[in-house]
Formats: sequence, structure tokens, C-alpha cells
Amino acid sequence: MDASRFDSNYAWTRLGLMLALGTVGTAAMWIASVAVPQVQAEFGVSRADAAIPYTATTLGFAIGAIIMGRLSDRFGVRVPIVIGAVSLAIGFVLGAFAKSLWQVGLIHLVFIGMLGSSAFFGPLIADISHWFLRRRGIAVAICACGNYVSGAIWPPITQYLFDTIGWRSTYLATAAVTIVAILPLSMLLGTRTAPGAHASDGAGLARTSERPLGFTPGMLQTLLALAALSCCVAMAMPQVHIVAYCVDLGYGATRGAEMLALMLACGVISRIGAGMISDRIGALRTLLIGSALQGLALLLFLPFDGLVPLYLISALFGLVQGGIVPAYAVLVREHFSTREVGMRVGIVMTASLLGMALGGWMTGAVFDLTGSYRAAFINGIGWNVLNLAIAWWLLRRGSMRLAMA
Repeated sequence: MDASRFDSNYAWTRLGLMLALGTVGTAAMWIASVAVPQVQAEFGVSRADAAIPYTATTLGFAIGAIIMGRLSDRFGVRVPIVIGAVSLAIGFVLGAFAKSLWQVGLIHLVFIGMLGSSAFFGPLIADISHWFLRRRGIAVAICACGNYVSGAIWPPITQYLFDTIGWRSTYLATAAVTIVAILPLSMLLGTRTAPGAHASDGAGLARTSERPLGFTPGMLQTLLALAALSCCVAMAMPQVHIVAYCVDLGYGATRGAEMLALMLACGVISRIGAGMISDRIGALRTLLIGSALQGLALLLFLPFDGLVPLYLISALFGLVQGGIVPAYAVLVREHFSTREVGMRVGIVMTASLLGMALGGWMTGAVFDLTGSYRAAFINGIGWNVLNLAIAWWLLRRGSMRLAMA
């Protein structure tokens, strides 16, 4: 394969389109996060139940990630994108007229999560990984930033709209924005085939080995999925509950939305920086460093709950954890067949989203049980330790295999 076909001007243009699509297409996760206090007030439910729309969105996202990844492998990325845009619009319209919490949850599960948001993360990352060789780490990281750019933009806008026109009207407005923005962007992708989509590109012979990193493919896939799940249980604690946490501390929902936006804006910086680091030291070492720093940032939430410290810790959390999830996609691209990248990235993304869903719900449940978020932070730190252990084991096995080669 001619390496000059990778990292081309068209590849960078396509990456810009993917970033824009991810920014709009994953907005639902952050809208559902900001809506926790609104849902709790309207339906008169517990904090754990108020997180059901977010949990349902991430669960649906998780289920749909494998489906959309498979569609992307077979028909190209534009098919899941169009399906996702239409489904998101339908979901937001139906959600605006839902009469009960279970109806809202079901709509978020099926239309907004499974058939909608799932099209705008894993499939985009899998597609862009085929277009880059030398700069694959930074390209995947930038593509994955769509989710965090979305998180930086949407929470303050959503909170403002919730306060001025209500959450139902906000849902209708989001449906319109989704269709108007995504469908024209999807038409710009064209039908060009990536140079690395159906052949070995020579970047890492371990990808075609029967024992990548010394494991069977199934075992490595399982370990990556478990690592993704555990890191995202930890990651969900501040991302899902920072708004509610600020309300409990008396700072108000607006301050919480600002902290979430700051966290995710810093996550964009983290993802780009981690992508550059990954291109230099490898995805496994990047994963290990990110996991260790995420655990440290979570620890800082325990002794500090002042307004200024929470802003600073939110920024720090974003700066250290953003590169973790893209590292999994790079590892999949390096160690598995190129013909299965969409599906296998989808499996890892499914695990990460299950972790976000579990973490969002579990944090609310721990809060309901204990009356505070302190135990929830400790629970998140424990899950982060599991992720750190898996990353260290994978790196150790990979280093031993290289030493024996």
C-alpha cells in the first residue's frame, strides 16, 4: 500500500467534517446530563431516577455502537450518519411530548441513544482511522473531540434554554438543529474509499498476528472492553452529576453547567495532546498515563468543595482524562483486522458507554443511599484502579513480547 495515500489533504478535510458531525450528533448526552435537576423537579423522583434519561441514552448508545459499526464496515459511514440524524430528530420531538418519566427514558434509549447518538462516535473514529498512518493518533483524538466539543458548547446553551423556554421546547429546537446541520454535512463526505480500509497498511504486524500482545484476539478484545467500562464508570461521576452536585452545595445549576462545559472544553485539549503523545510513545503508554492522572483528579474532589476549587478541579479533570477513550480505538486499529475495525471499535465504545451509563446511575444510587457524593467519588476511584491495573498489564505483556521478538 502506497503510504502517500494516507495523511492527505482530503483526509484532513474529512477529519474536519467528522469533528463537526460529532459535535452536533452527540449533543443528546450532555442535554440529558444538564436535565437531571429539571427531570427530578418535574416528575418528583429520586436523584437516581432523574438520571434515567442520561442512563437510557448511554445504554442505547452502547447497544447501537456495535450495530452502527457493523453498518459502517459494510456500507460506509454515511449510512449510519443519516439514520442517526433522522432518529435523533424523531427522538427529540417525541421526548418533547412525553407524559411520564418512563416514556422519556424509552425515547432516549431507542431513538436518541441506540439509533441516534451511536452513529456519531465509533463509526466516525473507525472511518477516520483508515485515512491516516503517521498521524493516526492525533487524527483519532481530534475526531473523538467531537463529543467533548459538544460537551463544551451544549451545556450552557441548554441550561439557558431550559431556564427561558423550558426543557420541552428546548427538545423541539434541538430536533430542528440536528436535521439542518447533520444532513448537509453528511452529503459532503462523498463516497471515496479510504486507502487503509481493506488492506494492511504496514503499521504494526501485531494486528494480523493470531496472538496480539500475546493474547488471543477474543481475550484482548475482552480486556480492552473491561478497561473501557471501568475507566468510564469513574469518568461518569463528575460528568453526569457535577450540575446536581453544585445544586446541592448551593452554587446553582448554572455554575454546574459552566463547570461541565469547562471540563469538556479542557477535555478537547487533553484529547488532542494525548493524540500527539500517542503518535510518539504509543497508545498503551498514553492509556496508562491518562488512567493514572484521572484517578489523581478524582481524589482531589474529596477534600475540596469550594466554588473556585471545583472550577479548577473540573478543568484539571478534563485536562487529564480526555485521551483515554481514543487510545482504545488506536489499539483496536493496530492489533485487529482492518476489515473489522468498525465493529471492534463499536464493541469497545459499547463497553465505555455502558460504563458511563452504569457510573451515572450508580453515582445517583450511592447518593440516595448515603445522602452525599463523597462515597460516590470513592466508588469511582476504585473503578479507576481497575482500569489502571489492566492498562499496566497490557503494557507489560506488550513489552515482554517485543523483548522476545
